[in-house]
Amino acid sequence: MGENSVVRKLALGMAGLFFAVVVGFEAGSVNAYAARVNCDKVMSELNSGKKAKEVATELSISTSSVYRCKKKAATTGTKMAGGKSASPAAASPAAAPSTAPAHK
Repeated sequence: MGENSVVRKLALGMAGLFFAVVVGFEAGSVNAYAARVNCDKVMSELNSGKKAKEVATELSISTSSVYRCKKKAATTGTKMAGGKSASPAAASPAAAPSTAPAHK
């Protein structure tokens, strides 16, 4: 009877390990899918005046992927529609270099 419980514990441990491996591979494939979004194409579509939902539908991606590309463009300073910079830091006076003479 003791041998039977050892086999059950071993089987349960193996099933848990298998589950952890499957979940790990699945999590990796989600990241690989996200890397396939062409942010240049997304930004091109947004710059042509399309809404995020329209771009997502046309490119068969989620709207969150569109917003992720928009955020990525903002951090790299890519131009948005209307010639505006997507970077919030570019509009900030604190981000501009100081032209005042240094105090001595």
